[in-house]
Amino acid sequence: MAGPILITGAGSGFGKEVALRLAEAGHDVIASVEIIAQVGAVRAEARDRGVDLRVEKLDVTDPGNRENALTWNVEILLNNAGVSEGGATVDIPEERLRRQFEVNVFGPILLTQGIARQMAARGSGRVVFMSSVAGLTVDPFTGAYAGSKHAVEAFADALDQELAEFGVTVATINPGPFLTGFNDTMFETWKEWRDNPADRLYDYAELAFPHEQYDPEPVYAHTVRVLLGEERRYRNLLPAEMEPGAREQLDAQWQRELNDGRRPAIVQKAYDISPGTPVES
Repeated sequence: MAGPILITGAGSGFGKEVALRLAEAGHDVIASVEIIAQVGAVRAEARDRGVDLRVEKLDVTDPGNRENALTWNVEILLNNAGVSEGGATVDIPEERLRRQFEVNVFGPILLTQGIARQMAARGSGRVVFMSSVAGLTVDPFTGAYAGSKHAVEAFADALDQELAEFGVTVATINPGPFLTGFNDTMFETWKEWRDNPADRLYDYAELAFPHEQYDPEPVYAHTVRVLLGEERRYRNLLPAEMEPGAREQLDAQWQRELNDGRRPAIVQKAYDISPGTPVES
């Protein structure tokens, strides 16, 4: 059995379920959560499912928390902790932009630095980043989030090349739109902004996440396989059916011309769609 496996951001969503599934399979798992109140809640859920799961507080933006994690002798790291700030790039307040990158980029990379050094000294280890399809492509109103995930992609790619000779492997997981609540709450962060609503380009009460969303089950199962080394691909875009479209969108950038002054269809869809709309099966 591999371990210890450290999963950050395991208080909810992908991280929590992946941690529980690995623990159910008998692996040595450390499920880390951002705030102390989440520790008891995740422990209780583990007890309800009859699994032995170690839960620790780890705010990736806290230097003391990161230093403490270096005592855990981590063999496999899943950088899963993240937040999503929705809104037009010109509207998002400065402090919210900075927080987006502190949580999604600087915190995880600083944590990875210390743990990856330990892995390199040991001659083995695996670092996995929970990125996003937004690390490859961009939608309107997701520039801050996509920017942070594009940065994660760059660091992951560099790390993969830099750590190879030290016996450490790196991989990314790139979920598309999955119905976990993460995407929909991204379009509600404006409610916490400290700005003058009259200065905004958009009325965010009228907008919603502009995509139908998938059942998250494939992400749980595939992430477990990536962490255990059963999947050898460096990049793992999910669901697989989205991969051709993502490739097409990336290729189209080479022929892209200046906009024609009309509202793009994907912006209009943000007005027309309801939050939490599932993909039709």
